[in-house]
Amino acid sequence: MLPGRKHLREIRLGVKNLLQHKLRSFLTMLGMVFGVGSVIAMLAVGEGASLEALEQIRRLGSNNIIITAMMPPEEQSQQTTRTFMSIYGLLYEDEARIAEGSPHVLRTVPVKIVRKPGRLGERAMDLRIMGTTPGWFDLVRRPLAAGRPLAPYDLANFSNVTVLTEHGARQLLATESTIGQTVKLGGDYFEVVGIVRSESGEGALQTPDRRIDAYIPITVARERFGDTTLQISAGSRSRERVELHQIIAEVDAIEQVEATAAAIEAMLARFHKKQDYAIAVPLALLRQAEATKRTFNIVLGSIAGISLLVGGIGIMNIMLASVTERTREIGIRRAIGAKRRQIVMQFLIETVVLSTTGGLIGMAIGILIPRLITLLAGLPTVVTATSLVLSLGISLAVGMVFGLYPAVRAAGLDPIVALRHE
Repeated sequence: MLPGRKHLREIRLGVKNLLQHKLRSFLTMLGMVFGVGSVIAMLAVGEGASLEALEQIRRLGSNNIIITAMMPPEEQSQQTTRTFMSIYGLLYEDEARIAEGSPHVLRTVPVKIVRKPGRLGERAMDLRIMGTTPGWFDLVRRPLAAGRPLAPYDLANFSNVTVLTEHGARQLLATESTIGQTVKLGGDYFEVVGIVRSESGEGALQTPDRRIDAYIPITVARERFGDTTLQISAGSRSRERVELHQIIAEVDAIEQVEATAAAIEAMLARFHKKQDYAIAVPLALLRQAEATKRTFNIVLGSIAGISLLVGGIGIMNIMLASVTERTREIGIRRAIGAKRRQIVMQFLIETVVLSTTGGLIGMAIGILIPRLITLLAGLPTVVTATSLVLSLGISLAVGMVFGLYPAVRAAGLDPIVALRHE
């Protein structure tokens, strides 16, 4: 008899023995089903949770350094004083120092932010007016929905043009035509020349843009709004003087990003007596997020792996009970010439069939659960091929490891003692 046909007969015999106790075999498989399903589902949730943040960081640009103005804590407590004016943030000179003093900086993009109401006819909404340059749309890449971004001649000609975010355009323009429409920003009128999509700006990662942004030339922002703003809230007034709210610097090589960021921070520290700025390096954030993702996946995988361990223990328990029940059968097989290796193989086949079948069912459930989570909760989930192969491989290994002891114990029974067993 050929070895292949011999093994096939042993597999059929093992399946037949399992089918004689259908309910017990099914309940034994449940441990593997839930174990494999939970491993795949939890890894899919973890992968999806980190995917969006990682993509946001990548879109910020791995070669970029973002410097943001920040009000010092000691001045926040004085904002309620009517006569107090807070002077902080980045200076126009800071941008020139970064551009000229850092050999690895290719270009810089200044950003000036003013909050003003936007109005078109009866429709109005609060907007964040972003005075910037055309380079902003190159460094912070966002899809262009219609029209064009800001152009160099808009800055040179002090043109009253604006690029709205898609959210702002829908709120203000509604059913009106988009490109070429004139909207009122603060006290001045601007022509809409483009529509861009933006990030939400919510969550752990604070992106430079928001859904309520309107981009105008920085030359126009300086001329129309100046550097001093009046904040009115809850009956109190406070004034702020900020020249630039943000500077984005592009570095020529990714290897120089972190060193250049350290040099910029040291340079700013010499000219700023108070800590009124914060430096963010998307490359460092990306590395940190990827490390956190790996740790998160290890933790989730370990927790789900406990379910597989419990399933393996269940298989061992059932197979030990099966050895006791089939002691006489084992004795008969040994008496008519069956070798210990064949007895071991018979019980291993049964445990592997249980664990593998449970693993396959668990894979189907593990693929289905993330889809339901995405459909019902709107959370992103990603089922990777690695998690599928890993889960099935672990289920197969668990079946072999936890089935080995019962199989060896069965093969070690004395044939004469086994034949006398009732």
